[in-house]
Amino acid sequence: MSAREADIRLRAKDGHELDAFIAEPEGVARGAIVLGQEMYGVNAYLRDTCRFFASHGYATIAPALYDRAERGLVFPYDRESHDRAQKIYKAWNFDHALDDFDAARERVASAGKVAIIGYCWGGTLAWLAACRRPYSAAVAYYGSMMPDFAGETPRCPVIAHVGSRDATMPPSRLDIFRAAQPDVPLYVWEGAQHGFDNPGRVDRYHAQASDKAREVTLAFLASTL
Repeated sequence: MSAREADIRLRAKDGHELDAFIAEPEGVARGAIVLGQEMYGVNAYLRDTCRFFASHGYATIAPALYDRAERGLVFPYDRESHDRAQKIYKAWNFDHALDDFDAARERVASAGKVAIIGYCWGGTLAWLAACRRPYSAAVAYYGSMMPDFAGETPRCPVIAHVGSRDATMPPSRLDIFRAAQPDVPLYVWEGAQHGFDNPGRVDRYHAQASDKAREVTLAFLASTL
């Protein structure tokens, strides 16, 4: 199914206004997805990912979380931007991020059950959203801070993806999460690095892992939404 898309404006419960990108399928949606950004912002990769899920029948929306600090903030994939983005997102107010997700969820709720999927920083936020907010399903891609919140209790089904070569999620960190959450499927994709789903990161993109992880994710969404 082809998608309709637009840049829209949302309002969080505290009155904050933020931008979002939405892609909607033609015809009746199978459900909806809130997409959590990498630390690099709502960039071309995240927009393409919205389009991908819309092409499979899901109304998909990516809220611009950085709008609380600087509207339209998007970082390129270089070392200086990497270091700056890390400082910003690691000091972020997680409740504000979840509130912004809530505004996005409300926008697409008419499409049916809503899942949250996040990448990098968004992966950690997807886990927190699954534990603290009302979603029907959650998928966390390489959320490196998830072990720090491993003791929380998810309110919905969750799966997680990580690469075997992800330096931010070494075996010792994965073991922390597994021990606390033995019922959460954790897919470790052999040979993949952090950011393996993103074709814009040519040094990290792993086509086979990306394709397989997306296949697993689509099957999970079909069973939960």
